[in-house]
Amino acid sequence: MRLGVIDIGSNTVHLLVVDAHPGGQPLPASSHKLELRLSEGMLEDGSIGPEAAGRLVDFVGECLALAEDQGVEDTLAFATSALREAPNGDEVIEQVVSATGVDLEVLTGADEARLTFLAVRRWFGWSSGRLLVVDIGGGSLELATGIDEEPEAAVSLPLGAGRVTRDHLPGDPPGPREVADARRHVRTSVARSLRPLLVGGRPDRVVGTSKTLRSLARIAGAAPRGDGAYVARQLTREAVRDMVPRLAGMSADQRSRLPGVSPSRAQQLLAGALVADAALDLLKVEALEICPWALREGIILRRLDHLVG
Repeated sequence: MRLGVIDIGSNTVHLLVVDAHPGGQPLPASSHKLELRLSEGMLEDGSIGPEAAGRLVDFVGECLALAEDQGVEDTLAFATSALREAPNGDEVIEQVVSATGVDLEVLTGADEARLTFLAVRRWFGWSSGRLLVVDIGGGSLELATGIDEEPEAAVSLPLGAGRVTRDHLPGDPPGPREVADARRHVRTSVARSLRPLLVGGRPDRVVGTSKTLRSLARIAGAAPRGDGAYVARQLTREAVRDMVPRLAGMSADQRSRLPGVSPSRAQQLLAGALVADAALDLLKVEALEICPWALREGIILRRLDHLVG
């Protein structure tokens, strides 16, 4: 069957159309996205402004029309931290649903961590043993660990690259004091939440997902996206540690010229590096592998599992 997934994230609204069936690998058929950057463009009180809300409504309608053109049988739509946590998030969701008729699911942070973990487990398989998964989004950081398809521990923290940039890293580039304060905030927040992730023992495999970690790995020398999904890619703790002062001294324009960094994500890259550095260091991880599957694929796999059930 042909499935469509509309992902309303903190940075991007993305329609992914896949050909999928139970027991098979979902194969991408088409992709359509808009860099809306909800996590950066919020009003002072954290609300989503009327212009951004209007663009979101219009684009979701555009995605539904495209999905119909592509022969999609079932469309799954979900939203993450930007809509979940905005003071007017419920109102914006109601606007989207009323205008488009889409059945929009708002995921909790734990849901995000669990579904991303499922995708990573299916990608790497049972031979990977105990997994530890790190996912840095625009609005939140998700961490999950376990030996099954359902993680034993799943943690979501308000440490997305867009959120940390907006709240703690003003300026282009930010000053040394702002960077030091952001680093302290990130590390304190991560350290406070580590215990559930450590009680099960050391992971056999540590995996990272998300555009932020893929970009950092690319800067550190990982293969470009054009080399395909099956090329092994990794990001080491040493590389991230060395990258932080380098990125801190660069403007967004300068960062956008680095390999694998899009202009729309360049502003957030320093924050992403600070979060990655803290997570790898405090979890005592020397390196993580990059997985091409993440939350969207987890949503698809859950839907296919329900078809079988």
